[in-house]
Amino acid sequence: MMDEILEVIAYSGYRGEEVPRTFSLNKGRIEVIKVTNAWIEEDPGNRVRKRFFTVKGNDGHAHQIYYNEQASAWFYVQKKKE
Repeated sequence: MMDEILEVIAYSGYRGEEVPRTFSLNKGRIEVIKVTNAWIEEDPGNRVRKRFFTVKGNDGHAHQIYYNEQASAWFYVQKKKE
């Protein structure tokens, strides 16, 4: 399953797209109320860095999104169906 590309408005600190503030999902706009977790993953094979965020949205749900530095794009992590 492919992750969904997102339109994100982020706080641009000294590193650029640093912290997500709002994002569009299912034709709706979700404001980030709180970042509950953040981490960086790097694939040692192709050295792609992804900056992950678990956020609480104003819709009351937790969402996991990430910024792919190589693609210069934000993605929504699709939940795996069991």
